[in-house]
Amino acid sequence: MQFLQHKRAATLNDIYKSTGLPRPTLLRILRTLELGGLVRRGIGDGLYRNSFKLQRLAENLDESDRLAEIVAPTLDKMCQRVLWPSDLCVLREGAELYMEIKETSRPSSPFMLNRVSIGQQINLPLSAVGRAYLAFCADEERERLLTRLAESDDPTNQMVRNRERFESTLDEVRRQGYALRDPIYIHGHRGVTPFGDGRLQAIAVPILCGKTVCGAVTLVWLRGAMEIEEFVARHLPDLQEAAEEINKELEAVGVLPDPKAER
Repeated sequence: MQFLQHKRAATLNDIYKSTGLPRPTLLRILRTLELGGLVRRGIGDGLYRNSFKLQRLAENLDESDRLAEIVAPTLDKMCQRVLWPSDLCVLREGAELYMEIKETSRPSSPFMLNRVSIGQQINLPLSAVGRAYLAFCADEERERLLTRLAESDDPTNQMVRNRERFESTLDEVRRQGYALRDPIYIHGHRGVTPFGDGRLQAIAVPILCGKTVCGAVTLVWLRGAMEIEEFVARHLPDLQEAAEEINKELEAVGVLPDPKAER
């Protein structure tokens, strides 16, 4: 657990090399710690992490890690039910603005979609998760974010400079209760596409920490498998139900401090 505190996230092989314990012993220990809620294994990357239950060893974790820990079981359960995978993304505010993938159920899905990595940067105004966040966050926060995006030299943020048109897009997101990715969006941030995923489509809804939007969850599917209208009719209720379940869990543990600051 001290090793995990230092590494933040590690594979079984990393822990084996560090401790020198036999692998069967390590697996028994890790399983015991998981059952006790002291260690968790990410469903998106399979890496072991210390849990927030052990507060004294949590100094290297931020609140988005805690958020991922709370959300992961719901994403996994939804994937088992609808089969299509989902991602949890949070806003990062540093030198640049982008959404970051904090957890994903893609490895659990039977569908062969592009695998994303925890920490993957996602464009804010073009992605479904980014639009869900921008549409439902507080007016003051939205104005600040849109101003920064409009002033950015990133060409993928240029559409925000037409404020009236982009605001109408966000109005539509609020009316329908979910966001879609822009048709021109492929993947990534600043035009960096680690793989082409133009064959994918996604819908996203916000998640709330109290009355504050603290992230967004998305369902992803193959464009050729289902039209948007059919997918929304079938699975938007599943996504909304998952988001509501997450909101209740966050309410039960208390409002999380702002998870947006870049570490």
